[in-house]
Order: sequence, then structure tokens, then C-alpha cells
Amino acid sequence: MSTGKVTNPRVQKLREQSVNAVPRLSIERAQLVTEAYQNYAGTVSVPVLRALTFKHLMENKTICINDGELIVGERGTGPQEAPTYPELCCHTVEDFDVVDKREKIFFRVDEETKRVQREEIIPFWKGKAIRDLLMEQMTPAWKDCYEAGIFTEFMEQRAPGHTVADGKIYHIGFLEFKAMIEKRLAGLDFGQDPEAYDKQEQLKAMVICCDALITYARRHADKARELAAKEQNSVRKQELLKIAEICEYVPAHAPRTFREALQTYWFVHLGVITELNTWDSFCPGKLDIHLYPFYARDLESGFLTQDYAKELLGCFWVKFNNQPAPPKVGITLQESATYTDFCNINIGGINPDGSNGVNDLSYLLLDMIQEMKILQPSTNVQISRKNPDQFVIRAAEVIREGMGFPSVFNTDAVLEELLRQGKSLEDARGGGTSGCVEVGCFGKEAYTLTGYLNLVKILEITLHNGIDQRTGKMLGIETGDPTTFASLDELLAAFKKQVEHFVNIKIRGNNVIEVLYAKYMPAPFMSVVIEDCITNGKDYNAGGARYNSRYIQGVGIGSIADCLSAIEYHVYDKKRMSMSELLNVLKANFESHEIVRQLFLNKTPKYGNDDDYADTIMTKVFEIFYEIVNGRKTPTGSTYRIEMLPTTCHVYFGSVIGATPDGRKAGRPLSEGISPVQGADKNGPTAVIKSAAKMDQLRTGGALLNQKFSPSVVADEDGLRKMKDLIRAYFKLDGHHVQFNIVDAVSLRKAQQNPDEYSNLIVRVAGYSDYFNNLTKALQDEIIERTEHQSF
Repeated sequence: MSTGKVTNPRVQKLREQSVNAVPRLSIERAQLVTEAYQNYAGTVSVPVLRALTFKHLMENKTICINDGELIVGERGTGPQEAPTYPELCCHTVEDFDVVDKREKIFFRVDEETKRVQREEIIPFWKGKAIRDLLMEQMTPAWKDCYEAGIFTEFMEQRAPGHTVADGKIYHIGFLEFKAMIEKRLAGLDFGQDPEAYDKQEQLKAMVICCDALITYARRHADKARELAAKEQNSVRKQELLKIAEICEYVPAHAPRTFREALQTYWFVHLGVITELNTWDSFCPGKLDIHLYPFYARDLESGFLTQDYAKELLGCFWVKFNNQPAPPKVGITLQESATYTDFCNINIGGINPDGSNGVNDLSYLLLDMIQEMKILQPSTNVQISRKNPDQFVIRAAEVIREGMGFPSVFNTDAVLEELLRQGKSLEDARGGGTSGCVEVGCFGKEAYTLTGYLNLVKILEITLHNGIDQRTGKMLGIETGDPTTFASLDELLAAFKKQVEHFVNIKIRGNNVIEVLYAKYMPAPFMSVVIEDCITNGKDYNAGGARYNSRYIQGVGIGSIADCLSAIEYHVYDKKRMSMSELLNVLKANFESHEIVRQLFLNKTPKYGNDDDYADTIMTKVFEIFYEIVNGRKTPTGSTYRIEMLPTTCHVYFGSVIGATPDGRKAGRPLSEGISPVQGADKNGPTAVIKSAAKMDQLRTGGALLNQKFSPSVVADEDGLRKMKDLIRAYFKLDGHHVQFNIVDAVSLRKAQQNPDEYSNLIVRVAGYSDYFNNLTKALQDEIIERTEHQSF
């Protein structure tokens, strides 16, 4: 069990329940969705079908009010229970067996659940689930690339929906949302608008969803009154009656108090993640800025004290931790092997008018991170030049705890990135980051991650003229015998052609998948809370939001930079070996060639050391990736953009690649994010940020940088100040994001050897933190091998 420093007995009890609960799979949602489809499919339009399915869920799913809690509602039937989404991915019974028995990221599955899946769910959904439709429509070339590890596909098991709440849900109740939708319905022009019928069906669906969420909340009110009638403890009886009063009022109406605002958000959150299994989870966005007016007003009136506010926030924190990401299998598990559902709270940054957004609640949220010490919610601090240094140093104090929370973002860079994408200044100021590092306009944008691209694998294929050495298949195109290339520029020209070839295959697949979701899997509930779906009468999954972005994430930029640096340095510049000799060394996985491997590892310019030789090569690869992807359009009017992050995919991608010219042996992980290759950065953290800043990160939608420090480096006030200075320096160079592991390799190795003694150990993985014991050995090793800086 992980132990925090929680002083509130109620919150400590709820926290222990959350941390100690065994993750389980619940079949309830699958049964209810199947019932709804059996009742309504073919009799109503698809948007209305999806809305009636949501209504059936909200009217029938188990209502759970845990003992002692003040914020109520669970996605499953209890803490750490995850539902399945058969309309997206209908798991086999064998999948359930794997999920139940695997050592890491397991979900216990009882025999009755397996029986229901086998006898009720699979017979109905086989061939109808989005995963089945998707795979049926993919070309042989797409399937070959997917299976070879050229790219991954996020929508293979999860739905679009990487989005964030803005402030409207705290000011507009769902009865008001319903009235707005009905007014839009009444204004449809069937005489002049050829899309009027489609808009009508979408808007009808959204009305149904508004009523459904209100019903769901009021079922919690009924449950609370039922429990109160049986409750012997007079204090808890009054608490339950208060819960009933709040759930009767919100989210039907806009919240009036801090506590009502928290409960409002939570019902909206549950609505989104019950409707569909979105990638990533819905997020509350700028929680401190959105909630501060309620907080300040309640403090002033005496309705709220700081201790009571912390108690409510502790209860709120636990609700996130109770919701593990639903089970993933196969490649999707390998690209994101975690229970974390990537719900990322933004703290700090700027107000809608561009002024300093740090307030008293910002510091209280940092206190919560430090006290709670649980995996979810993920948290980040948004740092603008307008924010005080005091806020950065307080964030550094929390980071010093060693959990990897909070991560740190450059608000000014995020703002410029959004403006470059064509967002209005007002909307960009209301935006921020979510998931791992992704930018978006909160409450107004659908920004969907479509999958990872294995840049190093594409280089390997380029070095073999289109042939995948692992499968022997001709996956690429013929771009020339690399032994005939006379310069790095010729190799890069061939690499560019291969990248374009593979991106074209992926985007063709993405576009088909996008149409499938728009046609068969609208999200009418989420569409209610995202601008301008009501105005447009169009679903979130069909391009109804004000802004629509699709991201392809590049993986292994540090690894490929070092690979190309080695080729340039040893083959073309120093002429220590021919390309043919180099390829033979790689084919042998460095067996009998350890001297050559050491040459690659230790006598080659490396990215991450402020060495223009390697860093310039990194920027050339970045430019190729950017040029090929950025600006392309999708069938629903979205725009493709790039990001540089891996989740855990850098481990999976490395497993499908042979030895590489950076000295890496076959199967070993790649570099993660825009971080240097593990152990390759020798000149300290300042050199790392200077190298990383040579990438034009303002043209991305997010770039992830990890740094690891020995705990002694930040043990005193001087260390905290230096961390603050490092963050400020990187952000002056237009760095997008940085996060820190404050842990030493010795402790991590001990944790590998004696996991029971280190069950509390939380580390930063990529865009999220996780228990070290939850990680595969390959991922544990990768974190251990990252450079551990001993000073600033």
C-alpha cells in the first residue's frame, strides 16, 4: 500500500480504500449497451441510438456511494472497477483470461463475467464492433505496417475524445443546455439547409443526453436518501442528506458552491467516460481558475474553510484514482501499459485576460498533490513569465517528493502554439495541455491522437531499401541501395521518401477510421459540452467542435539523431568504415564487434550535449516529419499536426528493431519523447535543454522532455532555486514541457530486486507517473538507464 501524508481521517480512509482495491472488470456496462442496441438499433437514427444507449446506462447502471465520501459517482460498480465497451472493442474470452492472469496491469475477471461475455456479448457484437469494422477496412499494407511496428493506432480499442472541460459547465446547468439545444432545433431550416435532418437527429440526441445525466445525478440523490434512512450515525445521516440535496440540484442547474462545482464536474466526467472509452480521459482543465470564484466566495461567506476545502478536494482526488483505464490488450497495451487514464489537471498559467492565473487555490492544489501521493489525477503546473517565482519554487518542492508530479509546461509557448494553429487569442488563452503533453483549446476543440510513428524503424527500413529485416517483407519502397549513398543528405532524401510512404499509409487508415466513428459512433453527450457542436448541429466525432486537430506522434527522435550522427561521423566524415561494413556489424547485433559498438557509444557526437553536429541532424529529421504531416486535412475537416511523445511505446517500438548505429543492441528501448538516448547526455541538464530547444517546438502540439536528478541535488533551498532557474531558462528558449524524476538508480535497482519493500515507489515514466512495480522490467531498466544528473 502506498502511504501519503493525509491528515484528514475521512480522506485517508477513502484513499486507503482506493489504493488497496483490487482492479476488477465489470460486465454491467456491456450488458446495458447490448440491451439498448437490441431494443433500438435499426428503429432510430444512429445519433439517437447512441443517446438512447447513454440514457439506458444512466437509468440502470449501479449507483455506488462509498462509506464516508462527499463527492459521489463511479464509472464501474465500485472503486477500481472498469467497464468494457463492446461497441468499440469486443474482447474475446481469451482476452479476458489474459487480462485476469497477467502479472502487470491486470483486471480480475470472474467466471460469471466470462460466461456473459461468451454467451451474450460476443454473439451480438462480433463483426459489429468498431474494432472489427476498422480492421476489415484496413489495407494489407496498413496491416503489415501495424503488425511490424511501423505505427500504432489509438482508435483500435478506444474512441476519439482527447478533450478538456472549459468553464461553461460551472455556469450553465444541463436544463439550460437542453433549452439551448431545443432552441437550435426549432430554428432548423428544412427548406434551405440540406443538412437539416442530420442536424435534427444530432440535436435530438443531445437533448436525450442532457435529461439522462440529470436522471443519473438524481438517482444518486435517491440512493443517498435511502442510505440516510438506514444510517444510525447522525453525522453521516446529515452528510447523506446533503449529498441528496446537491445531486438533486446539480448538474441540472449551475453550481452555487465550491462543493457543488466539484460534484458538477464529476458527473460530467462520468458522463463522458461512460458514453465512450475516450483516448485520453476527459479532463477538468484549469481547475484552480475555474473553481476560484466559488472558493473565494464560500470562504468569504463562511460557508467554507480551508480545511473543509482540502477535505472536499481530497474526496475529489480519490474519485479519479478509483477509475483505472479500461483494460487494453495486444499492441494497444504495449503502447500504453498503465492503469492511468491520463486525466491531467492544469494549475497556474494565465487568466482569460492574459494576466497571472496563479491564485490561492493553485497553492492548495499543490498541497493536495503532495499529501495524496496517488497516481490519479495526473497534474501539471502551467508556468508563464507572468507567474511569480514563488509558485515555481513551490511546484519544485512538490516535484522533490519524487513522484514525477506535477509536470511543468511553458504557458507562453502553449499559447503561441495554439495561435500558430489558427486559434483565436481568447480561445488560446482558455486552453492548455492534457493527456501527456498535448495542447488544445479547452471546451472548444477535438484534438485526437491517432497513434505513434516509429522513426527509427523507418530508418532501419531505409537502410535496407524498403525491406523489414524482422519480417523479410517489402514494407517500404525502393529508395536506393544505401551502400551507394555518398553523403548523409542522400540518406536523408531516401529516409524522407520512406517517411512519406508510411505516413500516407497511416493517414489513409486514419481517415477511414474517422469516417467510421462519425458514421457509427457519435458522442452526443460529449458534444453538449464542447463548443460549437450545438451551434453546428454536428457531433464531436464528425467535426462539430470549433477546432479539430489530429496528431501523429513521432517516437525516437534522440535515437535516430544519434544513429544518423554515427553514420555521418564514422562513414562519411572520418571514413572509418563503409556503409556495407556498418550494416554487417548491425546484422550481427555487434557480436564480435564490441570495439565498434564502443566507438558508436563513446566516440560519436550525441544529441543532448549541446553539440551542433548531432543536434543539427535531429532538427533535419524533425523538419522531415513536420513537413510530411503538418497541415493535411481529414474527411471531417480536421488538420493533421505532429507531437513528440511516446507514452510507453518507445519500449515496444525498440522491441521490433534490430541493432542500430547509436550502439543500441537489437530489441532495446528507443529514446523517449525528445529526451536524449539513455545515458548519452554527458554534459549536464543545461546542455540537454539547449539541445532540445534547437527543435522548433512551437510548431508541434506537444514535445515531452524527461530529466532525472539525484535527490541530493534538490535537497535544499539552493537546489530548488536552481531547478526553478533551469525551468525558466528552458522556457525562455521556447521549450514546451519538462518533467523530473527525483530518484537515484541505486534505489531503483533495489526496488527491482525487492519489489515488496518498494510498493510505494512512484516514478515518472513518460507523460504520466506510475508505481515502479507496475512497470515491465524493460521499462524499469529504461528508466534506470536514463542519465542521473548530480548537479545543475
